[in-house]
Amino acid sequence: MEPILELENITKSFSKSNFTLDNLSFALPYGNILGFVGENGAGKTTTIGCILNTIHKDSGTIRLFGKEMQDDDTALREKIGVVYDGDNFPGFWTAKQLSQVMSGLYTCWDHGLFEKYLEEFKLPYTQKIKHFSRGMSMKLAIAAALSHHPQLLILDEATSGLDPIMRDEMLDIFLDFVQAEDHSILLSSHITSDLEKVADYITFIHNGRLILTASKDDLIYRYAVLRCKDSQFQALDPADVIAFRKRDFQIDVLVADGKAVEKKYKDIVTDHVSIDEIMLLLVKGASL
Repeated sequence: MEPILELENITKSFSKSNFTLDNLSFALPYGNILGFVGENGAGKTTTIGCILNTIHKDSGTIRLFGKEMQDDDTALREKIGVVYDGDNFPGFWTAKQLSQVMSGLYTCWDHGLFEKYLEEFKLPYTQKIKHFSRGMSMKLAIAAALSHHPQLLILDEATSGLDPIMRDEMLDIFLDFVQAEDHSILLSSHITSDLEKVADYITFIHNGRLILTASKDDLIYRYAVLRCKDSQFQALDPADVIAFRKRDFQIDVLVADGKAVEKKYKDIVTDHVSIDEIMLLLVKGASL
C-alpha cells in the first residue's frame, strides 16, 4: 500500500535567511505515528508548510493519499486535521463561534464530537479564546482538528504548554486515533519522551537536511552509544560509527546495532540511548 504522506526530494530556499530545505524525502505509512524531530530552525515548520501547500516548494513531489494537493483541492484538505504551534484561531472568537465557522468549512464537521472534547478537556463554551491559557488553546485546537473526522493529523508542537497529566491524556487520544488503519499522525515535537511513548517512526532533520529516519523501536532497542577512551575510539571500525562526540576524557559514539558492537568491542562500555541523546549526537557530533 502506498503511504498516506510521501515527500520526494523537496527543496525550498529563502534568500533573506540563507536557509534551504535540501532534497528532503520521507514517508508516513497508514496507521502510524511519525515523530518529526529537529532543533529550532531545522526546517520542521517549513516542511509542514510545504505539505499543506501554504508554502510553495521550489522542487520535488509531495503526495497526500496518493495524489498531489492543489490550492483548490478542498476534498483532500477535508481529510487533514492541523494544529500549529501558536495561535490557531482569532482571540475574539469563542468555542461556540469556532464551531459555527468550522461547520461552514468542513462538510463532516461533528458539533456533538466537538462538544464532547470541550467537556473532556474542561474548556468553556462561551469564553473568548484570548482569555485561554496556552494549554487551553492547544487543547481547543486539538479538539477542532479531531472534530471533522480527518484521516491524517499534522501536529506542530501540539503537546507543548500542557501539563504532564494532560499530555499523557492527549497521547492516549493520538494512539486511539491511529487504531483505525486508514489514520496516521505527523507529530512534530521537542518533547522526545512523548515520541518515545507513541511514535512508530522518527525522522530527524538538521539545517534543512534529513539526517536519519528509522523506526522508533530500532532507535531505542537497537541503537546504542559506546563510551570510549581515546585509544579505544581509534581502534573502532569506521563502518560502525554513525556519529561521535568528545566529552572531557570520554568519546561517545552512536552505533546502529548495540548488540553486535558489544560482542565486537568487549572492553568498551555499551549503553542504551535515548532519542534526546541520539539527536544530540547527530546534531552536535561529527562523523568519520
